[in-house]
Amino acid sequence: MGFFRFRSSIRIAPGLRLNLGKRSASVSAGVRGAHVTVGEKGTRTTVGISGTGLSYIEVPPNHPREPESASTPEVDDESPSRPGLPGWAWALLLIGLVACLAAVIGR
Repeated sequence: MGFFRFRSSIRIAPGLRLNLGKRSASVSAGVRGAHVTVGEKGTRTTVGISGTGLSYIEVPPNHPREPESASTPEVDDESPSRPGLPGWAWALLLIGLVACLAAVIGR
């Protein structure tokens, strides 16, 4: 038995897109290689090196990854926080790296 998928992305303005799916919608803002998506499931930051297939996605820790069921055990909210840079800092770092590489290659 097959299943049906639907996904569409509409450009609203330069750097701004409306993403439509079968069950949800979201808005993405950014440039090629770095954007932020805000939707029903929360905010997601994506940074990548264009043309390489390499990317990093920052998903908030409270992002629902799968539907909750009645049999899911209670989890204590006092989990240790994850150390590291926030998503926007990774985006700036990667954009700077790409700019430096472009400057070196362009010589």
